[in-house]
Amino acid sequence: MDKLPIKESFPRLEELRNNHIVIKFGGNAISGEGELQRFAKDVAMMRSLGVLPVLVHGGGPEITREMKLRGMEARKVSGLRITDTQTLEIAEYVLGRINREIVKALKGAGVDSMGIPGYKGGLLHCKRKDPVLVYDEDGNLATIDLGHVGDVESVDAKQLRYMTLSGIVPVIYPIGIDYEGGHVNVNADTAAAHIAAALQCEEMILITDVPGILTDVNDAASLIKEVSIKQVEDLIEGGIVMGGMVPKVEACRLALEKGVRSTHMLGGKDAEHLLRQILDGSHRGTKIVNG
Repeated sequence: MDKLPIKESFPRLEELRNNHIVIKFGGNAISGEGELQRFAKDVAMMRSLGVLPVLVHGGGPEITREMKLRGMEARKVSGLRITDTQTLEIAEYVLGRINREIVKALKGAGVDSMGIPGYKGGLLHCKRKDPVLVYDEDGNLATIDLGHVGDVESVDAKQLRYMTLSGIVPVIYPIGIDYEGGHVNVNADTAAAHIAAALQCEEMILITDVPGILTDVNDAASLIKEVSIKQVEDLIEGGIVMGGMVPKVEACRLALEKGVRSTHMLGGKDAEHLLRQILDGSHRGTKIVNG
């Protein structure tokens, strides 16, 4: 591939050059030996070719592990972590630590990057999420207060554009700020969708620890290469898409509804997936489209 002219190697380059791409990933997706460094080199390559990556990361499993180490139980409702004051402190601590590791890897690959919590400069302005209704063990409806959990209402895109046009790759972790100035935990996939929409991105990529949407989680060959939002709804109802995959496809839906042209889910374990997925349109993961 390196011997081919750039245009032939990366046929989408002219389409994506000088445009923003939001890439969201979690620790599990690039947790193997050397994988973060490989990812950083891919980001360096994209930046050198004129693509403007904006990175968003989560850290759910790491937060859960830290809570267990401290003798705390992690509780979730509808895929969202119930976040009391102590849990929020742990989330900020863990996400900050992960953020520093990512920035260090990027700088090691020659990428000028900066870690940013979502609350900095009002980057992710949020409102407190409303209590949710769930059925208890007796089948009765119960109201659950999620605590310090936020819904993104606005994104300071100017702040991000200033950074990217200055040659800096933003690395964002999803702790937003509410209207009272308090910090709130935000689902990282949802945060990525709002950021992608605010930047009017060509593309949003969700890097996962699986190749994409599988009809059989034990068979990588059952990968669905392209699916519409309507078909995803059917897959959720049929139990094919469930658990942690649900907020990811919902984030893709949100991004598409807000004007992002293309959304993809792909595995982070293949050494060539990220660069090829973005620049040559090979669509090795699952492409989610409007319809």
